Amino acid sequence: MKTALTIAGSDSSGGAGIQADIKTMTANGIYAMCAVTALTAQNTTGVTGIMEVTPEFLGKQLDSIFTDIFPDAVKIGMVSSTGLIETLSERLRFYNAQNIVLDPVMVSTSASKLLRDDAVESLKKYLFRHAILLTPNIPEASIFSGISIADEADMIKAAEIISNEFGCAVLCKGGHNVNDANDLFYQNHKYRWFRGERIDNKNTHGTGCTLSSAIASCLAKGMDLETSIQLAKEYVSGALRAMLDLGKGSGPLNHMWDINKKENLQ
Repeated sequence: MKTALTIAGSDSSGGAGIQADIKTMTANGIYAMCAVTALTAQNTTGVTGIMEVTPEFLGKQLDSIFTDIFPDAVKIGMVSSTGLIETLSERLRFYNAQNIVLDPVMVSTSASKLLRDDAVESLKKYLFRHAILLTPNIPEASIFSGISIADEADMIKAAEIISNEFGCAVLCKGGHNVNDANDLFYQNHKYRWFRGERIDNKNTHGTGCTLSSAIASCLAKGMDLETSIQLAKEYVSGALRAMLDLGKGSGPLNHMWDINKKENLQ
């Protein structure tokens, strides 16, 4: 059975973070493992507390995983401080981890800040170089590229800047009012649009976590990046279209919407 590791924060409401990642990987037929970077007290209305693990403890988690069940792919989500980022970078390099998908989580769906200001540069300096794919949303892509993004042409330019600077592929997610959920994939000076329908569902908590984990799951199975992105987008669209409605705010997706399809378990 193929394996994947999520390195991210815990979401006590189960809709995002490692909980969403594990559900997504499981639904896509992958054995999921996790290294927890932080505990969060949160629900569909917001985050009320964050308690980070120490860099030393994160390192111990990673050592335990990589020396026993080596992951076929890695998804990185919330890593909120420089110490954690540096430890993670060193361990990934030491174990020569492969198929790394980095979702540079800066702000939650409920607009709660999840990345310290001083950690933004550390994220770029230490972690971006490990990734095969970065999956920033529009606000994140704007910060990392240094340009404002108002339309699809800006998305292409931002992705080009990020890809050229850090030497990895970029999936710039267009779900922040730029277009109808069309994502821009940029790699090796070429780009491709992954067109998607905007589904009328206010419950989008954990969408970014889910997409990046689904991509990592497909990479773990040996698929190429473009196929992995296409299948991941289809999975997320199905999870949104299932119209799960939980909580008082922006609720979670239905990660199990397709769990009974036999091909997912192969």
